[in-house]
Amino acid sequence: MDLLSNKWIINLLVCLFFIGVSCNSVEKKIYVHLNYTVSCVRLLNATHQIGCQSSLSGNVGVLHVLESEENLDWVLHSGPNPPYMVILESPLFTRSVMMKLKNGSSRVAGVAVVAPNTNPAEGFSPHTTCPNENTGVYSETYDPTMANCNMTVWNPLGNGLSYEEFDFPIFSLKDDNDTQIIRQCYLDHNHAVNGSTPQYPLCAMQLYSHMSAVTDTATCMRRNAINFSLNPEMVCDPLGDQNVWASTRPLNNTAKGHKMWESVVIAAARLDSRSFFFDIAPGAESGVSGFVTLLAAAHALRNATQEAQPNRTILYTFFQGETFDYIGSSRMVYDMENNQFAVDLDNVHSVLEIGQVGLRADSKLWLHTDPVSRRNESVNKEVEELIGNLRSAATGLNVTVDVPRFSQPLPPSSFQRFLRARPIPGVVLEDHQSAYTNKFYGSMYDNAENLNVSYPPNLTPEEQLEYITDTARAVTEVATMVARALYRQARGEESQLSSIKADPQIVTKMLYSFLVRSNNSWFQQLLPSDFTSYLANRPPNFYVGVVQQSSEPTLLVQYLLANLTGGTVNITQDNCKNQREDETDKVSKHMYNYMWVQGAAPPNSTERGGYCVRSTVRVSKALSPAFDLQQYTSKNFSTWTESRWKFIKGRIFLVASHELEMLTLGVGVGVLLSSLLLTYIISSKADILFSSGREPTNATY
Repeated sequence: MDLLSNKWIINLLVCLFFIGVSCNSVEKKIYVHLNYTVSCVRLLNATHQIGCQSSLSGNVGVLHVLESEENLDWVLHSGPNPPYMVILESPLFTRSVMMKLKNGSSRVAGVAVVAPNTNPAEGFSPHTTCPNENTGVYSETYDPTMANCNMTVWNPLGNGLSYEEFDFPIFSLKDDNDTQIIRQCYLDHNHAVNGSTPQYPLCAMQLYSHMSAVTDTATCMRRNAINFSLNPEMVCDPLGDQNVWASTRPLNNTAKGHKMWESVVIAAARLDSRSFFFDIAPGAESGVSGFVTLLAAAHALRNATQEAQPNRTILYTFFQGETFDYIGSSRMVYDMENNQFAVDLDNVHSVLEIGQVGLRADSKLWLHTDPVSRRNESVNKEVEELIGNLRSAATGLNVTVDVPRFSQPLPPSSFQRFLRARPIPGVVLEDHQSAYTNKFYGSMYDNAENLNVSYPPNLTPEEQLEYITDTARAVTEVATMVARALYRQARGEESQLSSIKADPQIVTKMLYSFLVRSNNSWFQQLLPSDFTSYLANRPPNFYVGVVQQSSEPTLLVQYLLANLTGGTVNITQDNCKNQREDETDKVSKHMYNYMWVQGAAPPNSTERGGYCVRSTVRVSKALSPAFDLQQYTSKNFSTWTESRWKFIKGRIFLVASHELEMLTLGVGVGVLLSSLLLTYIISSKADILFSSGREPTNATY
């Protein structure tokens, strides 16, 4: 290659570079990209699909800020520039408004909901009125009178919005600078003054959230199995995660199935929650209040169970995916039935489940039991004993417990999946007698504010971490009662009961970490260094996610439970990570789990003193058995999957009139054709045009 060719290549590369920079600069001038975009996504089950999506290239519409429900006529009928991208303030994010937009979707390009900084005064629950009604124990064969919430509507505020299908994207926007830019753009260009028609250019928005999966789970799983290339494209993934569990007595986790002479009391809580938008699931009352109570109870029992081991083993279980037809609990029951868990159902003596306990009215909690299984005399006797233990445990505390005054089914709870397998004595602890006290069940408003977790002004984040709130004190009382009741139920020594007390300092730290900010000094010292990236200056998202990776709450609860129930052992980091006490130890890994955590940072130093925590904490599958059995239309197990997507984003820009766009296109086509014609003429006359300066080919020097 000669020097002239090299120069041409260099010049070409330089030109391409400047063109790329110029294009990027032009894009920035045209578009304002939204920094905070959380979308509603598509979910599928055995029968249908729910959620939202955009077209492959994104949906584009002219911005319209909806001021009232009466103003919908502009969007649905009279507005001259459809389709519209509707901006909703949170009070208008109701089923009535959304269903009208859905039915007029030919004129609706999408919806952006402005999330408020404070919760609305009235209740809002996009979940159904009867959560998980088709996969619990109450069916036409178990007891027809109790099926489908015939006797008790647990979530009367549920509007079912999360279970609708929308053929346009729906995003949540923070009420921040992006939202102010959108409002100002609307006022400057789109706002109709005195009935006049807005003039071009108009402010528009483009939302991308195209979903790959369609129809139902069976269809998307079949598409997943089609391999036309070396890298087949997956279109959906099963919802799932991992259950977290631990026991007061070490159980051989390698030898699965029945344990001779082992009697287990299961203490259960759920980890997950959801809302209309997949990445905003705070779950304060629906999930956090229950599992924080159980974590605090487990911590309160650590010393008592080590000093005087009760006759029965307490098994702490934290289930994932319960919001979506009891994924975690149904998997544990399935594994117990098939000798794939450390114990089996024959080892289970009784169950105490901690449900929603953060919004107690008059400091009262309700003990819910199953009236059908209690028709069995032996089951009823054990249930009465468990109720008695709970009543005794509440003595002297700022907690009172009572049973519902009328016969009714259990509220939605993991315990129902155990009852589907066999009659097992059990109680579900809740803060409601019938309908939920939680008026924001399954919504983005079920947050710290809903649990009244608040702090005095001017406190630093670290001071808030240490500040004991009224909610923390109330949860501590419940945790103390639960711990004492579990110790009684496990046949522990009466002399130990007075020493069993939950720590309000631990409870307030957990509430802060799970509801306000997970990135804090306490959580940092309880995790290994490579897991601190999971911590953020916000609360965790409690949406279960898909099975490919453990969620943030699962990892946090796993390490937190290990630190609260286990103890430190003086071994090397290498031995700790290899699950052994020393190089010759081949047994401990079957009974214990070893975790190396980074520890606290000394003052004025970044070097942390790491240590090894030995505990009985384990994880197990929280994947619906339907996917192992390939029963994608199962009525017995959860079949929920989540569609895959390439990206979720949004941007705003000014759009010209259709006439101007056509004129611009016409001019562009005209310039192109003229250029082609001119090029043809020059090429055909090249010998004449460029012959005068050309040297003869036979010239010599």
